[in-house]
Amino acid sequence: MTTTPERSGGPDAAEQQWLTPKEICAQLQIPEQTFYQWRVKHVGPKAHRIGKHLRISRRDFDAWLSARLEP
Repeated sequence: MTTTPERSGGPDAAEQQWLTPKEICAQLQIPEQTFYQWRVKHVGPKAHRIGKHLRISRRDFDAWLSARLEP
């Protein structure tokens, strides 16, 4: 069975990079508790549950960060 780009999320879906909350916190230099508080308040980067793991796409994180950086 083959998958079409529409089903697999697009032609570059296989190249999507996923980050863990720990990696996000290390990059932002914030405690993990802050990340989880943001998640509850819906102010942090969009996170996806993959199985029992929480992951953030690099694309979503970069977009979220860019929107919050001062010009």
